[in-house]
Amino acid sequence: MIKKSIVQILLDKNFLNKEKAAALAAACDEKSQNFFKCSRDFGVSEEHLAQALAEKFECPYVPEVTEQMTDPEVISQIPLKFLREQAIMPIKMGQNNAVTLLCANPFNFQPLDELSLLLKIPYDIAVAPQAVIIEAINKFYPYESSKEVIEGLEEEKEFTSDLDFAAINEEDILGMASEAPIIKLVNHILYQGVKQDASDIHIEPFEKELRVRYRIDGILYPSITPPKRAQAAIASRIKIMANLNIAEKRHPQDGRIQIKIADKAIDIRVSILPTVYGERIVMRLLDKAKTFKALNELGLSDRDYRILTQSIEQPNGIILVTGPTGSGKTSTLYAILNKLNNPDVNIVTVEDPVEYQMAGIGQVQVQDKIGLTFAAALRSILRQDPDIVMIGETRDQETAQIAIQASLTGHLVLTTLHTNSSAASITRLIDMGIEPFLIASSVVAIMAQRLVRKLCENCKQKYVPTPEVLKRIGITPQEATKITFYKPVGCNECLHTGYSGRIPLFEIMVMTNAIARLTIERADTTLIQDAALKDGMTLLVHDGIEKIKKGITTIEEVLSVATTQEGIE
Repeated sequence: MIKKSIVQILLDKNFLNKEKAAALAAACDEKSQNFFKCSRDFGVSEEHLAQALAEKFECPYVPEVTEQMTDPEVISQIPLKFLREQAIMPIKMGQNNAVTLLCANPFNFQPLDELSLLLKIPYDIAVAPQAVIIEAINKFYPYESSKEVIEGLEEEKEFTSDLDFAAINEEDILGMASEAPIIKLVNHILYQGVKQDASDIHIEPFEKELRVRYRIDGILYPSITPPKRAQAAIASRIKIMANLNIAEKRHPQDGRIQIKIADKAIDIRVSILPTVYGERIVMRLLDKAKTFKALNELGLSDRDYRILTQSIEQPNGIILVTGPTGSGKTSTLYAILNKLNNPDVNIVTVEDPVEYQMAGIGQVQVQDKIGLTFAAALRSILRQDPDIVMIGETRDQETAQIAIQASLTGHLVLTTLHTNSSAASITRLIDMGIEPFLIASSVVAIMAQRLVRKLCENCKQKYVPTPEVLKRIGITPQEATKITFYKPVGCNECLHTGYSGRIPLFEIMVMTNAIARLTIERADTTLIQDAALKDGMTLLVHDGIEKIKKGITTIEEVLSVATTQEGIE
């Protein structure tokens, strides 16, 4: 019996129509190296091609690799570089858990034979999309543990500052397993940060120890403690990666590292600060592959979503997003830009740094060293005929003044401000030297936000809070009887913290006639907030209570970022 060709299988499965199937068959031979590229050009997805190959070779199709299918002892015998270059991975399949070689291209039998010889086993094959195999290798390959990396450092007799530190050059650091111990340690620190989804990595020197901590969901967690004697070499390695001066140890330095970790392009902002016991290093991790949420996925209440949507549909004016550093302001601005991004509008942003890449808009990176400040960039942007302008941060009077003028001359301006509440933003702008009548006529809406940690769905547990805690959050005992409260417990899924991910709390104030009048009168924050509450504004703490009622977060989390006081937060 003659086996079907892959093109025929794709046709039979309705993955291709007759015309495209005939064109693909004529374009290239199914055994050739470029067949995969040809099939993609004709609209065949990786998943569909893998399914056709599995049928052709009469072997299983594997859509996903689970932890139960992996064997660290078997995988560790094979060089990581080989697995990733060949897109092959040994897995356990069948009732007897026999070793099966999972591959993307069964026609490429040479690496399969080589693996069979290396592992000294006969083999069966299974097929999966290449992306699935690479993701599984990155996820399940048994990299050295923190303990093993530290032990490797302990074996080193001496660390010197003139070590031959290799450059990264966009190389994936997970492939650098045979490098010097210091290089392996820094790579390990970065890899663990990305794996645990940390936003920042802190390397902190003290009198007798060196400490590494990761900021995960806004909280700092201690990690490894490398030997104190390796401190200078670690700092030098990071400086080399960030193109900084390794000889300069008295002045602060800022730099940037762009590398790949587990096939993810990571942008790292590096800040080095001299302290009494040596150089303190903080690295902010920005995953370039991460995307922002849609506006309707942010967790806004129906009232707040309606008001925000109406506000951003205005042809001109300023919309302010306020809150402390790390409260998700930039992500909210990008969600708004994503909704406004249409072919018929010109959107330009000025940011420090550009955190997300967005197609269809012009993004300008601030560079203070060459004089490209927010204010300078903003002046040039206004000559680019924009409809919508996004300013990463309003830091000074000059930037605020230009933003106000831009909004009054027909532009919609989105920007952030560091204040504690929506009402306090008006007072802040007046303190910056902006005339109250300009604020009243240009500001459309002000949105304050905070981030609270979400309860881990896997281990959260029902409980009854004490009357004292209920009083602090402003929930009466009668209301509490109708609410199911949850507390964090901790499990393997959430690194035993009880929390997984974060969600924002919002407070949106619209510039109504009453608030405009109070602004012109230079009224204090309390009066402005009272007027906003009469107009229906929901305070941050009240938005938090709604999320407590839904079982998303805890009373303690809401109280850590918001207050029940009706005054300044």
